Amino acid sequence: MSVPTITLNDGVQIPQLGFGVWQVDAGTEAEEAVARALDAGYRHIDTAQMYGNEESVGKAIAKSGIARGELFVTTKLNNDRHGRQEAQKALDESLAKLGLDQVDLYLIHWPQPKRDAYVDTWRGFEEAKAAGKTRSIGVSNFQIPHLDRLAAETDTVPSVNQIEVHPDFGQAVLRAYHRDHGIATEAWSPLGQGGPLLQDGVVLALAEKYGRTPAQIVLRWHIQLGNIVFPKSVTPSRIVENFDVFGFELADDDVATLTGLDAGNRIGPDPDTFG
Repeated sequence: MSVPTITLNDGVQIPQLGFGVWQVDAGTEAEEAVARALDAGYRHIDTAQMYGNEESVGKAIAKSGIARGELFVTTKLNNDRHGRQEAQKALDESLAKLGLDQVDLYLIHWPQPKRDAYVDTWRGFEEAKAAGKTRSIGVSNFQIPHLDRLAAETDTVPSVNQIEVHPDFGQAVLRAYHRDHGIATEAWSPLGQGGPLLQDGVVLALAEKYGRTPAQIVLRWHIQLGNIVFPKSVTPSRIVENFDVFGFELADDDVATLTGLDAGNRIGPDPDTFG
């Protein structure tokens, strides 16, 4: 099954659907989950230093036999590694754990505005890209003021901003900012962490209408909005199920209905105060 790609503002192409490993235990669980995902057809893997499972991801990639050029690998800077030089050292450590010479995307995981270090960190990211250690650089959980400050004080617009997005927390204003500034939106917790969202009457009705699971309905909503999305699961059947979202299309009014579920219900931390 062919996954569509999105061309980032630096020309790098990223698969729109990937596999996330947040809250997947390091060791056998993470390695097996990534191996199953690669077997199912995923070619985009999203990890982070904070997750503690980069080494397991790297082992699964190495054992897969899949050519490096066919894979898109993302990792993220840990919150205690901010700073121009420290961010580059952290990337070197991530590359060693992943068993790679280069990642495809390197992200600042959280802006931590109270620390006031993310601009200096971003300059380190620019240098890491220039050195060829990452093909593209981006951010995660950045708000508009954080993005505006990067634009004013540095030379590179982030290729992506990875943020919490799901029908119950649509982030319309931030996503519109992304569109206006050439920043791709990546969605974490795309299924609302599998909570009440997947039991919502609207989602269940659409699942029945299209003969799909609630998770597939929500993932298809993301795809049609243009979000880059990477659901996480360690259940083999769900890994396959979450990949099977390209054989149908939601009607425009159904996309609008799901968008209308937005109640501003953030699940994760507030980026303005976290860290």
